[in-house]
Amino acid sequence: MNNTVERDNSSLSRNIEAACQRIAPLWPLRNFVAVNPYFGLGDRPFWQAGQLLKRMAGKGLTMSRAYYREQMDSGRIQKEDLEEALRTLGSPWNLPAFEREMASGKEENPVRISLLSDVLGSIDRRDWSQFVVERMSQFCAAFFDEGQAMWPFPWKSRSFYSSWLEYAALDKSAWMMGLRGMPRKLRSLPHSPEGAIAWALDALGIPPSLVVDYFHAALLSIGGWAGWARYQRWQAELGKRQDDTIREILAVRVVWDALLYTLRSGPFLGHRWQEALSEMSAFPSPADPSRDVDIVLQTALEIGYQKKLIRSLCSVSSPAITEDRSLVQAVFCIDVRSEIFRRALETVSPSVRTHGFAGFFGVLVEFLPFGAANAKGHLPILFNPSYRVEEVPTGVSKYEASRLASLRHHRIRSSNAWKGFKTSAASCFSYVESFGILSIGKLLGDSFGWSRTVKHPDRKGLKEHEYDRMTPTLDTERPGSGIPEADRPAVAEFALRNMGLTGNFARLVLLAGHGSTTVNNPQATALDCGACAGQTGEASARIAAFLLNDPVTRRGLAQKGIVIPEDTWFVAGLHDTTTDTVTLYDKDTLPPSHDEDIRLLERWLEQAGQLTRMERSVFLGTGNLSSEDVFDDVRRRTRDWSEVRPEWALAGNAAFIAAPRARTASLNLGGRAFLHDYNWHNDKEFSTLQLIMTAPMVVGNWINMQYYGSMVDNLHFGSGNKVLHNVVGGSIGVLEGNGGDLRTGLAMQSIHDGHRWIHEPLRLNVVLEAPEEAIDDVIGRHPLVQNLIENEWVFFFRIGEDQRIYQRKKNRTWEKRCPDGQ
Repeated sequence: MNNTVERDNSSLSRNIEAACQRIAPLWPLRNFVAVNPYFGLGDRPFWQAGQLLKRMAGKGLTMSRAYYREQMDSGRIQKEDLEEALRTLGSPWNLPAFEREMASGKEENPVRISLLSDVLGSIDRRDWSQFVVERMSQFCAAFFDEGQAMWPFPWKSRSFYSSWLEYAALDKSAWMMGLRGMPRKLRSLPHSPEGAIAWALDALGIPPSLVVDYFHAALLSIGGWAGWARYQRWQAELGKRQDDTIREILAVRVVWDALLYTLRSGPFLGHRWQEALSEMSAFPSPADPSRDVDIVLQTALEIGYQKKLIRSLCSVSSPAITEDRSLVQAVFCIDVRSEIFRRALETVSPSVRTHGFAGFFGVLVEFLPFGAANAKGHLPILFNPSYRVEEVPTGVSKYEASRLASLRHHRIRSSNAWKGFKTSAASCFSYVESFGILSIGKLLGDSFGWSRTVKHPDRKGLKEHEYDRMTPTLDTERPGSGIPEADRPAVAEFALRNMGLTGNFARLVLLAGHGSTTVNNPQATALDCGACAGQTGEASARIAAFLLNDPVTRRGLAQKGIVIPEDTWFVAGLHDTTTDTVTLYDKDTLPPSHDEDIRLLERWLEQAGQLTRMERSVFLGTGNLSSEDVFDDVRRRTRDWSEVRPEWALAGNAAFIAAPRARTASLNLGGRAFLHDYNWHNDKEFSTLQLIMTAPMVVGNWINMQYYGSMVDNLHFGSGNKVLHNVVGGSIGVLEGNGGDLRTGLAMQSIHDGHRWIHEPLRLNVVLEAPEEAIDDVIGRHPLVQNLIENEWVFFFRIGEDQRIYQRKKNRTWEKRCPDGQ
């Protein structure tokens, strides 16, 4: 067989790019937002992507057969669900034939792409693949380090590949593993990454038909760091720049395989490698999903939830939309955790009308904390900020503010120097010997949850009373900061129209962002607001409230047809999703006429929080406690440095509904639905519909798939055991233990309580109440949205004007889904 690889540079470059595009970006810990781990496969149908993953990684998009048997035994998957799944997939089996096939117990054992290191490992009985990953991961941690390392990396200024050539020539690990002649071989390698890849392909004899898949498998073997490099490219592209680090990571990985092959050459290895290439080239065609037992079972699991959701929505016929002026309107982020709180708040006070919108509240800003050098994005990662808003202390002169900023810098430098002294190799043991006893008080306090182990990063270098004086400002403190007065009406109009708030304003309008309080949790930002790029929604809510209370903004809005009554005031709040308490901000900026309204709102929020905590306590295993004990328990979780499950975050998410609140107000959706308020009758040009389908719906899919991937394949798309996490690179990510690849996705403790799964692996069910023609128009104009829907990465439904539910099928037709009689 002729295994000569095509040398055409353009063809090789296309193959490299095709493999790199299959990798999803991995965001850093400082804004650990949810990302669809299958993002690079979205251009192909869902089950086709699953077949590809089986070939690449040996694991597709379904759970183990034992999981589905448990769901059948518990009644979660019923026979009717299985029958509908068989019909939906067009399976040749009827239910008895399927049950016989399932009872045979034959689970598919897929043949996956083997890297040369895998084959060599099977011969040597050494895990060469793990060795390569360890060496690459150690190098990546040093190369990408963002300040954690105490010693600077000597080749930081060079490209990834050229740095690795220098590093690998000095690394003695290969010599200790029996690889001789590595420095000499490294000196002979091409100086360009593409040249190195071409050399590796020739050395390994990879057939042209396997090149892209081999590249993809190579990247997946070091998938965490490949994802980080893909993130570097994503950020570069947002800034209209180019970053090819992921191509260089691929070069290093395939060069490692070629080095192993040439330095450990022998007839036996050559023979086994040729056998492996022949087997991979002779892969059978992808299996028919309709004849795959596990795909039928997964489809039945999803149908079971769909039927329940559709039955609930169909039970609400012609919901009445109240036009009376309410005392309070409360806008919450569409995060699934707010569904429970909104329901509770409406229960304790029918005078409150709740709304759902993304937690950045439509204001595209980056936020510069007081005294900081770098701003933080407080907007969805799909967007670029339009403005920079600074944080300033209130009630002080510019001189006092400057002095406080210098003092904060001094405190942070002193703290970092002290920490560096305590943890340095030269002093750590002597420090513990001499001063360790002095830390016993804090150690006991932290261990029992009486104190916070460390300050929240946003409060570092500030005393409590100093931090309480900090507030965002719309004014232009420095060139390029603030929101100019001339722009404010347009910014506010964009926010209000997309929130659906253009009239009938209440006396108080609460804008409630959300965040989570935990300690000793590297993935803490995963619990914060995804719409604010993994930050809390505090700054976004306060900025939006200041903007909408601004007289200049209101005068401009009136000229645009949006008249806010003089007695309407916006107030910012933050929903702590660990304790379910809501803190209100900047109350002193509201007039005295609203003092009683504020007190009433705070009482309702406190009562709603109590109801929410009791509902969530069932999932936290404290449902048998009193309300006071439950509150004590959730507060303990915010301070306990050993707590691995402070809250369940977005576990269980399964639906995204964009419709008037009247459509869902009477339903208990179990904290599993993203609720976005939308009334298409007020959306004349369907610009809000387009925004919903291209931003919140996409982000909802990313969140949903992050949980899905972390559950069905935690090895490749999750982060393993949270107890073993070690932060690497400062804020890049975590390793599980002291080595291995950079881990992606969620820890097992985020989806499993030690006894049972808390999450279900379900694709997102999107339900929009809008005209068919408008929806089809948005789908036709946006390839990303089209891929999500037509390739079935989401299940897509609409509520028609006849109040019935229709599902969009792959052939672009709409099928009625409401049960008979509804």
